[in-house]
Amino acid sequence: MELTGSQLIGDTFSNTGSQSFTGFNPVTGQPLPTIFYEATGEEIDRAVALADQAFLQYRKIRGTDKAIFLETIAEELLELGPTLIETASLETALPETRITGERGRTVGQLRLFAGLLRDGKWENEITDPAQPERQPLPKPALRQVQIPIGPVVVFGASNFPLAFSVAGGDTVSALAAGCPVVFKAHPAHPATCELVGRAMLRAAAKTGMPNGVFSMVHGASYEVGMRLVQHPLIKAVGFTGSFRGGKALFDLAVRRPEPIPVYAEMGSTNPVFFLPRALQKNATALAQAFANAVTMGTGQFCTNPGLFVTLQSDKSFANQIAENLNNISVGAMLTSGIRQAFLNGIDHLKTQEGITSLTAAPTEAVAPTLLLTTAARAIAEPGVTEEVFGPSTVGIIAEDKTSVLAFAKSLKGHLTATIHGTNEDLEEYKELIDILTLKVGRLVFNGFPTGVEVSPAMVHGGPFPATTDARSTSVGTTAIYRFTRPVCFQDMPAVLQEEKW
Repeated sequence: MELTGSQLIGDTFSNTGSQSFTGFNPVTGQPLPTIFYEATGEEIDRAVALADQAFLQYRKIRGTDKAIFLETIAEELLELGPTLIETASLETALPETRITGERGRTVGQLRLFAGLLRDGKWENEITDPAQPERQPLPKPALRQVQIPIGPVVVFGASNFPLAFSVAGGDTVSALAAGCPVVFKAHPAHPATCELVGRAMLRAAAKTGMPNGVFSMVHGASYEVGMRLVQHPLIKAVGFTGSFRGGKALFDLAVRRPEPIPVYAEMGSTNPVFFLPRALQKNATALAQAFANAVTMGTGQFCTNPGLFVTLQSDKSFANQIAENLNNISVGAMLTSGIRQAFLNGIDHLKTQEGITSLTAAPTEAVAPTLLLTTAARAIAEPGVTEEVFGPSTVGIIAEDKTSVLAFAKSLKGHLTATIHGTNEDLEEYKELIDILTLKVGRLVFNGFPTGVEVSPAMVHGGPFPATTDARSTSVGTTAIYRFTRPVCFQDMPAVLQEEKW
C-alpha cells in the first residue's frame, strides 16, 4: 500500500500544507522516506465540521450496527498483515513480536467494545415509575440513560503505536459511545498511523457509517493539537503521554468559552513496596523479576515501576536488583527526544544530594539504572521520585514501618502501586493498603504493574498528576463513560420510548 502523507478527512485525502516532516528509524537515526504534511487550520476545521455533521446521524445508529463497524475495523487491521507489523517496528524500534502482541490487544479491544454494544446494558438505563396518586403531588415517570457527548479529539501515544493509537482504547471507547473521532496522529510513527487510519475508513465505508465518523490529521508541532482542543465543536479530549503535554491540553480546554473534559493519562512512577517477610522468603526471585519489569520494553511503559521501597534491614535487596540490571541489555528508545530526556533526567538525579547510583551506566548511553536514597530525603525533596521515562528506578530505603507509611502518605497520585508481602506482612501493614488505595487507580498484590489487562474491571487511571480525572479509566469497557453524559426523560409518551435519542 502506497502511503500519501496526507490528512484523512472523512473519505478524502487532503494535502494543502507547506510544513513537512518524516518519521525516523530510532535505531539508525535516519529519516524514513515518506513525507508527511502538517494539517492546516482549514483542514482541521473541515475535519471537525465533518465530525460534527456525522454526529447527528452516528449517535442514533443502533448498537448492533456500531458493533459491526468495530468488528470490521478489527478485520481490516488483520488484513494489513505483515505490512503493519513491519512498519510499526521500523518506526518505533519495538520488536515485531511486541507489535504483533499489541495488534492482538488492539483487535481484542475492538471486539470487547463490540460485545458491550451488542449487550446494550452499558447505557445504564434507570427507570423510576410514575405514582400519579401520590400526595400531595403526583410523581412523574422518570427514565435516565447515557447519551454520547459529541465529536472527540484523540491524541496518539508514542509508546503504543497500535493499542493507544489510531484504533486504540480512546478511539474505540469514543466510537462505541456514539462519538465521531478526529485523531491527531503521533509524529513518531506517522506511517503506522496512516495504515491504520485508512483501514478504519475502509471499515466505515463497508458498514455504511456516516462520512466524518473518523478523520485523522498530522502535525509535528504543537499548533495542530492546540487548534483541535480549542475548536468549539469538539466536546472532549483523550490523551496518553507526558505530564507536560497533558497538562497543557487540559489548561487550554478549561479556558475555552465552553470548557470540555480532557482525559489525560500522564504517567507515574508506580511505587513497589517490598515487605520484610516476602523478602525473607523470596528475595532472589523478586530481585530478578523486578529488574525484568523495569527494563521491559526499554522501560517505556506508563506503568514502569520507577520506585521501590524496602526497609533499612533489607537494603542488600537493592544491590541484588542492581546486579541484575547490570546484566540486562536494552534496545533503542522510541525517539531521539525520549532518549535525550532519559539521559538528562538520570544526570539530573545523580547530581542531587543524598542520591547514590548502584548501577554503572556508561556516559551518553541508555542503560538500566538504579539510584538509591532514603525515605526521609524523598519526603523532603519529592522531585527525586518524579518519573524519568525509561529503564530506571529509584530505591527508597525506609528506617522502619513508620518511615514506610510516612513515605506512602507523601506520594502524589499514581496509576498503580504494588505490595509484595506474605499474609502476615499484609496483616501488619494494613494501614499501607489504606493509604495506597487513596493514591492510585490500581493496587497490585505480589505481582508487577507492567501488564494492563483489558477487562471490564480494569482501572487504568489515578489521582492527579497521573491523570486529569481520577474518576475515569482509559482501559476497559467503563472507558466509554468518558464520552457520554446522563439525560433524564420525564413522562415520555410510550410511542417515543423505543426511539434512539
